[in-house]
Amino acid sequence: MEKDLLKEVCEEHIYSGLYEKLAQGLHDFLYYKYGQNLNPDDKVQEAFIKLWENCKKVSLGKARSFLYTVANNLMLNEIKHQKVVLNYQNQKPRNYTRESPEFLMEQDEYFKRYQEVLSKLSEEQRTAFMLNKVEGKKHEEIAEVLGVTRKVVEYRIYSAFKVLREELEGFRIK
Repeated sequence: MEKDLLKEVCEEHIYSGLYEKLAQGLHDFLYYKYGQNLNPDDKVQEAFIKLWENCKKVSLGKARSFLYTVANNLMLNEIKHQKVVLNYQNQKPRNYTRESPEFLMEQDEYFKRYQEVLSKLSEEQRTAFMLNKVEGKKHEEIAEVLGVTRKVVEYRIYSAFKVLREELEGFRIK
């Protein structure tokens, strides 16, 4: 007898009959309880989708209770989401810095100078240096990528460091 009840919800004509019988009442329940802003139509549809996905677990006698519980939980989740959105909107983005305008200007100039010096490096030096310092690759990995030995990679990186130190005053990197 139990298996017959479980099978019935999964049968298409029973499921569509449940939809026709319960959908409007479920919509009205959600509409009266939460209003139109939280899209009760969508929540009704989602509840019926969940019923279809769990039709083997939900008996015909418990289908109404399942739908109302799922739809109510979906609305509560939507309310929580709206609160998060509202809190995020109320936070003012930080549009100021504590650095002085002179510091910011010097930083921009230093970056431009750094770019110029990088462009003066040979392609091999620049590639090895950027793979190591920007992408964080180890010397062995760079050697594999470039098809050279580890010693060649080390030489290219350290020679790039030397050029950068000579051209840029106060240049230090980890």
